[in-house]
Amino acid sequence: MAHHGNGPRSGSAIPLELLQAPPPKERADAARNRVAVLEAAARLFAEHGVEAVSMDQVAAAAGVGKGTLFRRFGDKSGLAAALLDARERVLQEAVLHGPPPLGPGAPADERLAAFLNAYFDYLLEHLALVRMSETASPGARYRIGAYRFWHRHVAILLATAPDPDHTAHALLAAVAADHVAALLPELGEDRMRTGLLHLARRSAR
Repeated sequence: MAHHGNGPRSGSAIPLELLQAPPPKERADAARNRVAVLEAAARLFAEHGVEAVSMDQVAAAAGVGKGTLFRRFGDKSGLAAALLDARERVLQEAVLHGPPPLGPGAPADERLAAFLNAYFDYLLEHLALVRMSETASPGARYRIGAYRFWHRHVAILLATAPDPDHTAHALLAAVAADHVAALLPELGEDRMRTGLLHLARRSAR
C-alpha cells in the first residue's frame, strides 16, 4: 500500500510487473453483479455527474443490495477506481511494453516527460472519476493500486535524485485530481502541462 512515510528504496521495492498483476478470478454470480454495478454507475455518472450520484442510486439501478455494493467496492472512491481500472491498465501496459519514450528504450528524463504527458491526458479525460477515486475517503489516493504503480515508475526514472521515493511522491502531487480540478479554470491546460514538465526536469537533476 502506498503511503506518505519512508517507503522502500527503489532497489528493494515491488517490481512494476507485480503491481500490474490482474485481480483474482470471481464466481460467476459475483462477476455478473460487478458488471451490472459498473454499467449502472457509468450510466448514472454520465447522466448526472459523479458528485450527484449516491451509492444507493447505483445499487438500485444495478439491481443489487446496498450491502453487496458496499462489501464489493467499499465506498464511492472504490467504485470510481473500479471504473478506471481498464483505462489505467492501458497506460500501464504502454509504460511496461510500449514503444519509447513512454515505454522502455529511451533516456529516463524523456520517459518521465512522456509519462507525465500521457498521465495528464488520461487525467483530463477522466477528471471527475479520478477525483472521486482519490477523495471520497481520507487517504484514498494512496491506497489505490494504480498510485503505487505510478509512484514506483516515477521513482525508478528519478534514480539519480537524492531521494527518488520522496521526489516521486512530490511530483505526483502535482497531478492529484483535486489539485488539477481546482487550478485548471485559473491556469488552463497548457500552462499546467508546461509547469508540470518544468517541475519534472528540475526534479530529475
